[in-house]
Amino acid sequence: MSTLIRRLMRHGGARFGATVTLVFAIAAVLAPWVAPHDPEAMALGANLRGPSWSHPFGTDSLGRDVLSRTIWGARISLTIGFVSVGLAMLGGVPLGALSAWIGGWTDRLLMRAVDVLVSFPTLLLAIVVITIFGPGLTHAMLAIGVAQVPLYARLTRAAVMRVRVQNFVEAARASGAGEWRIVLRHVLPNCLPPLLVQSTLLFATAILSAAYLGFLGLGAQPPTPEWGTMLAKARDFLRTAPHVSIFPGLTILVTVLGLNLLGDGLRDVLDPQTAG
Repeated sequence: MSTLIRRLMRHGGARFGATVTLVFAIAAVLAPWVAPHDPEAMALGANLRGPSWSHPFGTDSLGRDVLSRTIWGARISLTIGFVSVGLAMLGGVPLGALSAWIGGWTDRLLMRAVDVLVSFPTLLLAIVVITIFGPGLTHAMLAIGVAQVPLYARLTRAAVMRVRVQNFVEAARASGAGEWRIVLRHVLPNCLPPLLVQSTLLFATAILSAAYLGFLGLGAQPPTPEWGTMLAKARDFLRTAPHVSIFPGLTILVTVLGLNLLGDGLRDVLDPQTAG
């Protein structure tokens, strides 16, 4: 683990991505203490004010502090990322492993179903799920997680197919280990590197999808300080008070960029050919 971290820190993009991710993670955890104001406290006499010492990011149309709402938005967005990716792994990894290990008609049937789902954009699948269950933060996390299940299933299947023919798997089978013991103790642990990289990248996708859904009014609902919802409420003031949309938008950009750079760095470090 220490060797992996050292290699990761020598990778410029991964170092930047890890730093950005860590900063936002700390802000999310410490939001009740680092946010200068209550994110839902309104001051109608101070609405749409530009950046100042008391409000570094300015105020929105209801006089709420944009910086405080952005910090609390980090907590909500990172929670969406964790829950969505967790749900996707919970559904996709067993599905892909089962498909690859059993093979035959089971593999063909499962993968054809996955191929159909993968042919639809993740955001479109999420919108379909939300249309069924209704808008809201919980349903948004569920929708994004369900939409990412096929991606994990395909990746896990490919990784298991590659690992299952290795000599150590045959050695475990020759020693009398059961099939599912081999899968759980030997195969899946060796599939972790690509899954870790994919999780980092899909974490960024989940945050971006949540922002899209919030902007469309299908995700977190006001007055929840979610970045996409903040942008939706700020679009009427792009000319008169651009700061209301600029800061949440930049936050989404930097967060997604950082996670993608971290994922690219992990891929470079964990790729055996790159690692040398």
